[in-house]
Amino acid sequence: MKTVTAAVLIRDHRLLIAKRRAGSHQALQWELPGGKMEERETPEECLQREMFEEFQIHVRVGSFLWESIYHYSHGSIRLLAYETFWESGGALHAVAHEDFRWAAWNELKDYDFSPADVPFVERLIENEMKL
Repeated sequence: MKTVTAAVLIRDHRLLIAKRRAGSHQALQWELPGGKMEERETPEECLQREMFEEFQIHVRVGSFLWESIYHYSHGSIRLLAYETFWESGGALHAVAHEDFRWAAWNELKDYDFSPADVPFVERLIENEMKL
């Protein structure tokens, strides 16, 4: 089972979400940004690396929020979500994604999220994750 991290990055009461590229697993579905942990990497280090690689920003990783396990046809993942704070970097650049958005809470239900991200998004919509 692969461990994957997810950033819950909020600015101006909006959540950063990213659209997966065509040709990837869950192509063109939306997700909380993050990625696969590398060997000997902590979840926090993974999120910092992934956010720089994917958006060219430096982040500080805060509290662990929630975990989801999802079984895809191509393998299972353990998804770990962390509160994440933008520390530095210029404008966001979607280096590894098709697109990105700063979505308001009431807009989240309008996006087609990848299955592993759905439990997080539902909790955010229901305000179970008090941020």
